[in-house]
Parts: sequence; C-alpha cells; structure tokens
Amino acid sequence: MSTLITNTGIDVLFKGNNMMRLLEGLMTALKISMISVVLSIFLGLILGMLMSLNKPAINAFSRVYLEIVRIMPQMVLLFIVYFGATKAMGINLDAETASIIVFTFWGTAEMADLVRGSLISIPVIQYESSYALGMTKLQTYIHVIIPQTVRRLLPLAINLITRMIKTTSLVMMIGIVEVLKVGQQIIEANRKSSPNAAFGIFATVFILYFLACWPISLLARYLEKKAA
Repeated sequence: MSTLITNTGIDVLFKGNNMMRLLEGLMTALKISMISVVLSIFLGLILGMLMSLNKPAINAFSRVYLEIVRIMPQMVLLFIVYFGATKAMGINLDAETASIIVFTFWGTAEMADLVRGSLISIPVIQYESSYALGMTKLQTYIHVIIPQTVRRLLPLAINLITRMIKTTSLVMMIGIVEVLKVGQQIIEANRKSSPNAAFGIFATVFILYFLACWPISLLARYLEKKAA
C-alpha cells in the first residue's frame, strides 16, 4: 500500500502543509469565480431584459459585445486587461481584480444571452391572455412572465456557474496562486524526491474541482427535471 502511494505521488500531499496549500489555492479560485458570478448575474439580468426589448441601438451593442466574448479566448482577455491596461492606460490593476473584470465581462454576456432567450421563449399568448384579464404590463411581468422565465433560466444559469468555476484555472497565467499554480509549485519542489508527484497532485486537483462543481451540477439537474 505504501509503495502504491509513493509510486502515484500521493505521498507528497502529506509532506508539510501541501494539502492545506492546495485547499487555500482552491479557495482563491472559488473566491474569484463567486464574485464574478454574482456580478455577472446582476449585470446579465439587466442587459438580457434590455436585449429582449428589440431596440436597434441595444441590438447593435449586444451583437458586437456577444461576438467579442464568443470569438476572443478568455486567456487573451486576461492578458489584454492585466498586461495591456496597466501599460497602455497606466491603470494599476492587481491580478485578482483583472481576473474578476474579465470573468464578469464574459459571464455578463453569457448570462444576458440566457435571459434574452428565456424571455423571448415565452409565447405571445401569455402576454395577450394577461392583458385580456385586465392585468397591467407590470403585473403581467411580475405574476406571469418572470416566474416562467426564472424556471427556464435557473438550470442554465447554474451550468454557467460551473463553467466559470472551472475556467478560473486560467488565472494562474497572470500569476495568481490558485490551486493549479500551487500544484505546479509542489511538483517542482518535490521533483527529485517524488518524480511521480504530478499524478498525485493533479488527481487531487481534479477531485477538489469535482467536489466544488458536482453539487452545483446536481442542483442544475434537479431544477431541469422540476422545470420539465
């Protein structure tokens, strides 16, 4: 058993405070993703409702915004904001702030598109029936449209949250010491004494991300079944 642990590099986890460092790195990644998620949901709801109004100016802006987000890799956006903004514009941004800006920029676009799709998927007859019953436009939205939109939106929004959590692994590219960066540091520090450390460390990182995202995925699956 001890030979198996050594051969797979798992023994490295029990040296010093390596396991605690991995957990702290995971907390850093989760903090960035959670702040970005909250901001993205708030801004995405507003932009998505504006997009559903079908106004030419809003449509033009949202089309350009969505295309930038869809075409541009998040890593490139990170480099542009963190390295480009600091030099070209003289803005002093720390790595975590730059990461939150980029993930919020990306998440807001994704969330807004989900909100817009959920709103326009409501049949027109729902509006007409509400007006026929004497409801005002505000009452129609509060009592008829928004409840149906939320039921359709929740599972999709939760899936977006899991994607944002996983994508935060990119922040190591701009120097943030999150779980993958910590894992690499541990592997490098133990390269001679534990040459197989990479397997044990990255397997542990996989398990940590799985434990962070799995409950969210189960919640999304439950809400999808409930909304069906």
